[in-house]
Amino acid sequence: MSDGGNGAVADIDSGSAQAAPRKRADALRNQQRLLDAAAAAFVAAGVDAPVRDIAARAGVGVGTIYRHFPTRADLIVAVYRHQVEACAAAGPALLATSGTPHAALAGWIGLFVDFLVTKHGLAEALQSDAAAFETLHAYFLDRLVPVCAQLLDAAATAGEIRSDIDAYALLRGIGNLCVGAGNDPRYDARRMVGLLVAGLRLDHD
Repeated sequence: MSDGGNGAVADIDSGSAQAAPRKRADALRNQQRLLDAAAAAFVAAGVDAPVRDIAARAGVGVGTIYRHFPTRADLIVAVYRHQVEACAAAGPALLATSGTPHAALAGWIGLFVDFLVTKHGLAEALQSDAAAFETLHAYFLDRLVPVCAQLLDAAATAGEIRSDIDAYALLRGIGNLCVGAGNDPRYDARRMVGLLVAGLRLDHD
């Protein structure tokens, strides 16, 4: 799987030191566009979405996708990691811009729920025997549990929520509420998670 920076050697060989950072930046932007396009295709049609559809969304040729991601497993892993990183980065950003820590926590949990309920087919793919997927669950926890803990600590310090909430347990509970979301029109996972988040608040009456 390309990390967007493998062009560095070619840049040095070309003798253009100034061009190297620009080429790396272009490569990162191109890969970002591919991953965003693949994520949108997965939401619309699942992880088995045709590569040609992903290429069309990204405005590139099919060969470009295979150059970056030789197999579908490579693409799925990259999209998953890309979305996890976006979710992780959103935590501190929301904490810095939201009116209260609880508002930041609620906003972040909303993003987390969106991630869980829109990854059509990804859960099944991650449960397959493909070696590429083996470390993703640990990666998911390593990146998102600390972010959730930071938000919980901030809200607890502000006196907005109880202080005995474990980040892992909360994310696990949210994940359980989101299982099967979309399969039953009578079940609204987002509303159930909203009730859970509301229940974290301290009663100041």
